[in-house]
Amino acid sequence: RDRLRSRGLGDVYKRQKMRYLIGTRGSKLALVQTDYVIDKLKRAYPDDDFKAVIIKTTGDLEQKKALDKIGSKGIFVKEIEDELLSGKIHMAVHSMKDMPDEPAAGLTFAKAWKREDPRDVLVLKNAASLDELPHGAVIGTGSKRRKYQLLKLRPDLKVVGIRGNIDTRLRKLYDGEIIYEEIADNTVNNNEIANEKQNKYNEYRLDGIVLAAAGIKRIGRDSEITQYFSEDDMIPAPAQGTLALELRADNAKLMAKLDALSDEKTNLCAGIEREFLKRIGGNCHLPVAAYCDIVSEKDRGNDSNKNNRLKLLAMFGSEDGKQLARTEQVWDMTSDRNNIVERAVHDIRYKLEID
Repeated sequence: RDRLRSRGLGDVYKRQKMRYLIGTRGSKLALVQTDYVIDKLKRAYPDDDFKAVIIKTTGDLEQKKALDKIGSKGIFVKEIEDELLSGKIHMAVHSMKDMPDEPAAGLTFAKAWKREDPRDVLVLKNAASLDELPHGAVIGTGSKRRKYQLLKLRPDLKVVGIRGNIDTRLRKLYDGEIIYEEIADNTVNNNEIANEKQNKYNEYRLDGIVLAAAGIKRIGRDSEITQYFSEDDMIPAPAQGTLALELRADNAKLMAKLDALSDEKTNLCAGIEREFLKRIGGNCHLPVAAYCDIVSEKDRGNDSNKNNRLKLLAMFGSEDGKQLARTEQVWDMTSDRNNIVERAVHDIRYKLEID
């Protein structure tokens, strides 16, 4: 040991190189997101080592059923969280919009890093815009939030469920693959027991699909976007475009490293959106949306020099979409952020009660 110190290697005893295993799903988007996180960590902490570990989840293995038919948002994270809790991996990278409103007991999220584009986009096979789609055109999405907001813009459209990663969905659109939509038929065949439901299917070919801008941009296929929806026309999912960096709650050292790379605005706004999700009681069975931004008085058409303010757009409704309510709240930045969430939840619940 004395010889090592004399050769200038005494720091070996002060600091040991850390090796971090980072859990991720195996989809193209998940790997791109994890590579982005690893690259940023390597540049910030060059003395440490970071390696991706691919973990299969229930949501990856079950691709045929609609998400609301196979469970909650946790279908994409449970197996990964189990690996975190067991200590087999040190952290995990997810899309925050796919996460339940609370992590599993014993786990937590680091502060949010800078957000990618939070908007939703439309990819069309032939038409040049939403307005140019023919009457009754077929649009695919796996999200009730997107479905019901899209139907507010174009009630004549047929919106069908679609599963798969971004590449798979785009292939289904461009190749004209038949999309089967299950319907319940209460008529009974003479050879079957009375009152037993038979499953039948309608067949459709897609004219377009709705995706998150963040995902299609991250995999480098944003040139295929036909149209961006404004946040007002289609309010994004809570924390859409934001990565969730999940780790054990007792791993203070890694938490400090992750938090040092966070973005203050993203962390504030995504936190407000997810607080709305939690308080309104949203899940994958219900249409829920929230988008928070920091706006200046000038942005709101006021030339005064007052302080910036928080603006929250939110939407919530019933599973069948027959009841939908939205709200817009603007609050002073100096106020408790819970005030804007409480007001949004109260306003939506009031509107749903009188609808």
